[in-house]
Amino acid sequence: MLVMLLFFILLIYLVSKFAWGPVMDMMQKREEYVANEIEAAEKSRAEAEKASKEAVEQLQQTRQEAQQIIEDARNAGVKQEQDIVASAKKEADRIKEAAQEEIQNEKDKAIQALQDQVASLSVLIASKVIEKEISAQDQDKLIEEYIKQVGEEQ
Repeated sequence: MLVMLLFFILLIYLVSKFAWGPVMDMMQKREEYVANEIEAAEKSRAEAEKASKEAVEQLQQTRQEAQQIIEDARNAGVKQEQDIVASAKKEADRIKEAAQEEIQNEKDKAIQALQDQVASLSVLIASKVIEKEISAQDQDKLIEEYIKQVGEEQ
């Protein structure tokens, strides 16, 4: 038993001298490696969360910018529509006024021409009346001819 005890003590001494130090060094290195990996994973997770938040913020900002562009385009379209309608109304009013002026001018010309014809026909009738004395029947005939000529010339 004593011999076993002696061998056991010798075995513990040899294990502690040759195996215990390298095993402990290996365990410490393994512990440091695992700690570094955990720390790296934690940093990666934090960076991923930060990148995700930045991406969400950038996406939201892009959506807002797109919405603003759409709203600006809509407002520009409405303004352009209003400008076109106003321009068309102005043009229609101008054309209407020009047409009314032209109608009035044509009407004045027609009245003037009718007055000239009435005057010439009156002179013609007066000259015929002066040339001969006419009866009531001849007078009615002349008036009917005069009305017929005025009606044809219009």
